[in-house]
Amino acid sequence: SFMYYNNSLHNHVGRLARGAADPKQAAHRTVSVTISGSGLDWHPVDAYLRPDAIGRYSFVGDNEIRFNPPGRQFDAALLMDCSQCPVNPTLRPIFFEFAKKHSDTLRRNGVEPMFLMTWAYQDKPEMTQGLADAYTEAGRLNRAHVVPAGLAFARSVAARPDVNLYVADKRHPSPAGSYLAACTVLASV
Repeated sequence: SFMYYNNSLHNHVGRLARGAADPKQAAHRTVSVTISGSGLDWHPVDAYLRPDAIGRYSFVGDNEIRFNPPGRQFDAALLMDCSQCPVNPTLRPIFFEFAKKHSDTLRRNGVEPMFLMTWAYQDKPEMTQGLADAYTEAGRLNRAHVVPAGLAFARSVAARPDVNLYVADKRHPSPAGSYLAACTVLASV
């Protein structure tokens, strides 16, 4: 759910990327596959990559359908576990198991795995280090890039506590939080 708040992180990243790109370059295309509250183990990544699955077509213009060329649809996939799975004593081993499984699946299909380091809850800043350590270790073990959104949140809160990065539940991102996460993705990639 962290990814789809505020009209979805992939939309923010896509708009930022298109705004920063040379217009003569190929367009960036982003797609989101999210399940509310899910862990990495809920996602059948191999099924997402089968021919004619995710990314087969897009809606463009006046809701016209454009079929994308067959073949590999993605250069990279940004993986994120549930907000506390990497630091939960019961779920942590599952995080590492599926970080490896999905990284291997993605690479077999020519897609580079990446991890989005999540942020601490607003009222539990002590989560920051544990999340950073878990995602950094998953990145190291799987030779995958880690987008440090959680560290960006912590730095922003320290530097500008007047900018609220959270909605009322103290977990999900406000529009400013989604923007910061998107900027962190773009800067990292």
